[in-house]
Amino acid sequence: MVAKISSSLLPDNTTIHEDGMVAFAGIRADDLAKEYGTPLFVYDEAHIRQRCREAVQAFPDGVSYATKAFLCKAMARLAYEEGMGLDVATIGEAFVAIEAGVPAAKLTMHGNNKSYEELQYAMENGIGKIVIDSFDEIAKIEQLFSNGGSPIQALIRITPGVEAHTHEYISTGEEDSKFGFTVSTGLAEKAIDKASNLKAIELIGIHAHIGSQVFTQESFRKSTETLADLSNSFSLPELSVGGGLGVPYLNNETSISISEWGAIVGKVCEDRGVTARVTAEPGRSIVGSAAVTLYTVGTIKKLDGIRTYVAVDGGMHDNPRPALYGSGYETFLARSAASARQMPVTLVGKHCESGDVLVRDGAVPEDITVGDLLATPVTGAYGQSMGSNYNKVLRPAVVFVNSGQAELVVRREELTDLLNTDMG
Repeated sequence: MVAKISSSLLPDNTTIHEDGMVAFAGIRADDLAKEYGTPLFVYDEAHIRQRCREAVQAFPDGVSYATKAFLCKAMARLAYEEGMGLDVATIGEAFVAIEAGVPAAKLTMHGNNKSYEELQYAMENGIGKIVIDSFDEIAKIEQLFSNGGSPIQALIRITPGVEAHTHEYISTGEEDSKFGFTVSTGLAEKAIDKASNLKAIELIGIHAHIGSQVFTQESFRKSTETLADLSNSFSLPELSVGGGLGVPYLNNETSISISEWGAIVGKVCEDRGVTARVTAEPGRSIVGSAAVTLYTVGTIKKLDGIRTYVAVDGGMHDNPRPALYGSGYETFLARSAASARQMPVTLVGKHCESGDVLVRDGAVPEDITVGDLLATPVTGAYGQSMGSNYNKVLRPAVVFVNSGQAELVVRREELTDLLNTDMG
C-alpha cells in the first residue's frame, strides 16, 4: 500500500470536499474538468503570487522570473505585478512578455546562440539586459552597433565548474558545457576584459546558472563563492546567481525554500565582501508546485504478473519530462485525494511511443475505473512550455484559479489551429 498523496506536493490552496473530491482554490476538480475539458493545467494563482513575493524578499536587489518554465501573457503580467523582472531566452519569449504589457526594460535576454535578429530586436525594443554567452555574440553586437544600433547593458555568463548533482541534460555550470565562458581556462576573464572596452557594450556584471532541479545547498554555496570572488576581482556592479532551485516531485523528496536559497547566497556574498547587487532568476520554484494536470482515464490494461497500464487522454505532448529525463511524478484519483493508493500502475499517454510514460511507478486506489479523473501534481513548470503537437494532438487549456473563480488564460487548441502554418 502506498500512502496518500503528500499535501506538500499540492498547490497551497488545495482542499478536499466531504465526498473526497479535491478542489483547487475553492473549485472542485470535476467541475473544472466539466467546464474546460481534459487534459487541463490548473494553476493556483495565489500560490504563484506568494512564491513571487518570497523571491522578491529573498533577493531585494532584483529578481527575474525565468519564463522558460511557463509563459503566457497572464503569467508575464502576474510576475511583473509582483515586482519581478522577466528572464527571456528567445525573441518569442520576449515578444509574449512585451505583448503582455511588461516594459522591455524589465527583461533580461539569455541564449547561447542569439541570432542577429534577436539581438537587433533587443536593441530596437530597449530590452534591459543581455547575458552574453560567446565571443561570436560579442562580434555580432559590435557589428549591429556599427550599423547604427544602440549600446546595450550586458552581463557575461560564466561557467564556474560546479557539479550541480542533477540530470546531465539540465546541468549547465560544469566546464564541459555549451553555455558561457569557463573560469578555469581564463575565457571568462578574457570575455570580461573585451566587453569592458567596447562602446557597444556597457558591462554591468557577471552571471552563472549551474543547472536546473538542484537540491543541494553545497552546489549553490560553491557556485556563489566562485562568482563572488570573480565579481570582486573585477568590481562589477551586478552579480547574478541565476536560478535552478529544485522542487519535490515525489512524496519522499524535499528541497530548500526560495528564502533559504536566498539566505545561502546572501551569507556567502556577505562573508566574501561582495559589494555588487546580487540578483537571481528562479523559474521552476515559482510555478512548479503551483499546478496540477487533470486527465481522464481512457483504458486500464492489466498484464498479470507484469504491470497495470492506465492510459489517459494526455501524454508526452503535455509533459515530455518523463520521456526526456526519466523524471518521476506522483498521481492520484481526484475523487479520493485523501485515500491510500493500493494498486501499482504505470500511467501512460495516447501517443504511438512505448516511451510515452507520464508516471512509471505510480499508485492509485483499487477501484479506479474508465472515465475517472486523475491528477498529476507539480506540473506547473516545463510541461505546457515544452509541449508539442506530436501525433497532431491538441495542446491543453490552462486555467488560473483564485478564491473560487477560474480564469481561462490559454484556450485549448482546435483542429483548425493545426493548419495555421500549413501552406499546402
